[in-house]
Amino acid sequence: MKIERKYMAHYLNAHFAAAGEEGADYVRLGDDLEEYSPEMTANVEKKANILGQTSVVIDSYQKQGEVAPYYAAKGDKLFERLQAIIDGDMVLDDLKTDIVEVKLWDESGKESGSFPAVREECYIEIVSYGGDTTGYQIPFNVHYSGQKQAGTFNVKEKTFTAAA
Repeated sequence: MKIERKYMAHYLNAHFAAAGEEGADYVRLGDDLEEYSPEMTANVEKKANILGQTSVVIDSYQKQGEVAPYYAAKGDKLFERLQAIIDGDMVLDDLKTDIVEVKLWDESGKESGSFPAVREECYIEIVSYGGDTTGYQIPFNVHYSGQKQAGTFNVKEKTFTAAA
């Protein structure tokens, strides 16, 4: 049985906690998005030997996802954070947050509302801002760092709980 796309949820933490600061304010990506597909971008090394054989080594991934379009909406926590990045020309750790990929198709979470999930540290890159007559747009890229943690995500409370 095929899994509908809506059952793979991506929640971006709009809090962007500073070093040592706690807190999370998860916003589900998807409004106005027809597609969100993090690209894995593998680092691949191929070598051919004198026997005519080729060895392939994949030693890392540089995962990133594109959120475009993203329409600004008053009162939206993610919009407020993106606008702060633009206004402050923020760089480095001021762009760091986390994203949680939630597997809503998993039957184990139907009753409790807590589904299997993976939280990963990421950095937000604003691509541009402005847009056309359809509304104020702030398209951005999510650059995944590879720092992952498995656990569960409660979709009602929008909270992540790390696995033991």
